[in-house]
Amino acid sequence: MSNPRDLERLARNINPGGWAIETDRPIATLLGSCVAVCLWDPKLRIGGLNHFMLPKFERSANKDLDMLLCGNYCMEALMNGMLARGAQKKRLQGKAFGGGNVVSSLTGVSIGQRNAEFAREWLAREQIALLASDLMGPWSRKVILDPQTGEAFCKRGQTNQSIAEAESAYENTLVVAPKKTDIELF
Repeated sequence: MSNPRDLERLARNINPGGWAIETDRPIATLLGSCVAVCLWDPKLRIGGLNHFMLPKFERSANKDLDMLLCGNYCMEALMNGMLARGAQKKRLQGKAFGGGNVVSSLTGVSIGQRNAEFAREWLAREQIALLASDLMGPWSRKVILDPQTGEAFCKRGQTNQSIAEAESAYENTLVVAPKKTDIELF
């Protein structure tokens, strides 16, 4: 069994909208209402982890939204990256974390809940077994994936004020149309 403290010290950290695939180096991320999905191919001993903020990219007033922040794009990027490195879809195993209710939702259904539901549905639709999960609840989470063993470690934490403030500010940008500017892009 891997030592989570050693893995954390060596880990490549992934930010929102990011994803990584590794064979030797651990991968880690910090989550609030976001979700991280780990994919692992046990034959090749290759693992990947992503971090998304919203379930699906939808055309909206916020045209500057990075598509990889959205689960539907971030999941496809991770899976396609795994397949490009030789993984086979039929061997992939999944683990999912996050979706905490760290800020009160403006839309009635928390972003965390929507993210968690999306992750489960996506894995089921792609017929990837969800071997473990720690989704929902009022916690932030630190997640570390060991690509050598496929082990994923999740440490729950109290939601700190900076995570809640950052997520709340981001959620507010989703419901307010961006201001018009005099700049024209060509």
